[in-house]
Amino acid sequence: MIEGETFRNEDWYGDEFTDSTYVGCTFLHVDLMEASTRGTVFQDCTFGNVQFNASRHTDSAFLRCTFKRCNLFEAEFTGCKFVGSTFTESDLRPLRVVGGDWSFVGLPGADLRGVRFDGVRMREVDLTAANCTEAALVNVDLSGAQLQHVNLVRCDLRGSDLSALDPSAARLSGAVIDAAQAVVIAQTLGLEVR
Repeated sequence: MIEGETFRNEDWYGDEFTDSTYVGCTFLHVDLMEASTRGTVFQDCTFGNVQFNASRHTDSAFLRCTFKRCNLFEAEFTGCKFVGSTFTESDLRPLRVVGGDWSFVGLPGADLRGVRFDGVRMREVDLTAANCTEAALVNVDLSGAQLQHVNLVRCDLRGSDLSALDPSAARLSGAVIDAAQAVVIAQTLGLEVR
């Protein structure tokens, strides 16, 4: 386990990280482009100006981490945990996430146009004023999510838990939902479905 260290201006392009653990570490101006992690844990770490472009992450965890001015262009996360992490001023598109747990993640105001979350647990995620135009949030658990002023225009929401969505406080033009979700939204609006 590596604890409390600061990594600055490191070139880890294409490196592979397996079963490593970093606790309370700081990563500044680190190049992780095309790097890969498997079973690696980052806990209470800070990432500033880190390049995650085209990196691949499998069964890794970023717990209560802070991402500021990071670039995740074409990054992929499969079965990863981001519980309690926050993103600010970061480039998150295009991003692909399959499975895993992104509960309690802070993404307020994030530009998520065209990103894909598939089968992800995102309970109580903060998507306040996030731009999810033409994104895919498919089979996602959004229970308890903060969705005020979220832009879901032409977003694929099929199979996701939309119980926290207030249709009057979101942009939904062209969003794709299934029949069961239509009933939930109608009930949220006070309509009676028979």
